[in-house]
Amino acid sequence: MVSSDIFLVVNNKKRLSTQVLTSLAISLGPFCVGLSKGYSSPALASLQMDRVVINGTMEHHHIRVTSEEGSWIASLSLLGALLGGLLSSIVLRYGRKNSLLLVSIPFSASWMLTVFASSVEMIYCTAFLAGLCSAIVGLVSQVYISEVACPHLRGRLSSCLKIFGHLGLLSSFLMGAWLDWRQLALVCAAAPLLLLVTVQYVPETPSYLVYSGRIEEAERSLQWLRGDLVDVSSELATIQLNIHTARVEHVDCKSVLLPKLVKPVLITCTLMFFNRFSGVVAFNFYAVTIFSQVFSDINPHLGAVISAIVQLVASLLSGVLSDKLGRRPLLIMSGLIMTVALSGFGCFAFYQDINHHSHTSSLDYIPLLCVLMFECAFSAGVQPVSWLLLGELFPLEYRAQGTSFTTAFSYLCAFLGVKTFVDFTSLFGLYGTFWTYGGITLVGVMFYCLVVPETRQEPLREMQVREARSYVGLNTQ
Repeated sequence: MVSSDIFLVVNNKKRLSTQVLTSLAISLGPFCVGLSKGYSSPALASLQMDRVVINGTMEHHHIRVTSEEGSWIASLSLLGALLGGLLSSIVLRYGRKNSLLLVSIPFSASWMLTVFASSVEMIYCTAFLAGLCSAIVGLVSQVYISEVACPHLRGRLSSCLKIFGHLGLLSSFLMGAWLDWRQLALVCAAAPLLLLVTVQYVPETPSYLVYSGRIEEAERSLQWLRGDLVDVSSELATIQLNIHTARVEHVDCKSVLLPKLVKPVLITCTLMFFNRFSGVVAFNFYAVTIFSQVFSDINPHLGAVISAIVQLVASLLSGVLSDKLGRRPLLIMSGLIMTVALSGFGCFAFYQDINHHSHTSSLDYIPLLCVLMFECAFSAGVQPVSWLLLGELFPLEYRAQGTSFTTAFSYLCAFLGVKTFVDFTSLFGLYGTFWTYGGITLVGVMFYCLVVPETRQEPLREMQVREARSYVGLNTQ
């Protein structure tokens, strides 16, 4: 019994280590995406300066952008991400691993346009192309982890993607304090090349290999992921059953009308709407501007860095919380906290407005705490769970079409969120804008309670043991 226990412990450790190492390699993709998301805030500040100090001497920029041009640099990345979400279903047909290898090269090349930019139009091209590649990399990474992870590890391994995304965002904010916009773009160009190297050492997902008819490769991939001493025949049989079903039910361009796809599309698109219009887009793109309006003593740039650190720390907890508490309870709890924090921030902004910003310097901690509560709840709950469900709710035969459509819709909402923030502020004031976000988030909590299914500890549809047994029975008849 003792030797048997030792055998199981060693084998379980190997089973865990291979999946963790694979997740870390894939997580470089979201890290590249995070760098891209964080680029615009420090880069626009650098681009809009007349001169910068380099090595103790004053140097003139070759390019200087206006506020209007800067807004397009920020928003074009979201339009590119919209197109990337639509194209991802085509790219996914070449495999999850191959998709990441394929996209990493143009992802890096797009940033070189900014490194050697001689006009603002070249920076526009970088913003659009980097946004397009970011959307594909983010989606493919989530699908990859969902397909290779064991059900009890899926939440924690998927959280690695968000953790590395926040690390990339924080890295851009920190490096932007010392690097100018060209130097920071060079760092963004180097990151996808690291992804190109690491992805070569991970296997293709077993689900895709079976779908492509490469059964022996699928078995080797599954064996590598689960450990040499694990019997993977049952799990492989479940995947084959799903592929057999997919062959019978032909998927074409009209698949979005099928009942099997309509429900997960509606659920995930609604999740993304509440995700994008909860106010997170405003914080990502207008953090310094927002803090400048409510802070009297605290440096707005410091507030932005602190909020990025809190997002990172909260994302470390998201995987454990989603696996321990469940997807739906975590969505509800985090949504309620966000509602309170957004409403509190709006109340403080209203208080400042009616008092004409007088005698509020000692109260800077109130809006900062509201922001940190909002960012913490969002990064630990709403954000990671929404994207995790994107990989869990779609069956394999519709996963490429469904996830790409939902991702495109998500980036459309993000684009509208960036553009409407200024309009909301002019119409309702800063306080009214955050009360609006709080109201939207509260409606989202109701949606989580009534509609979102619980998927904790449930295997992906191609891995259901009940179906596997049926498949084995069919083969023996």
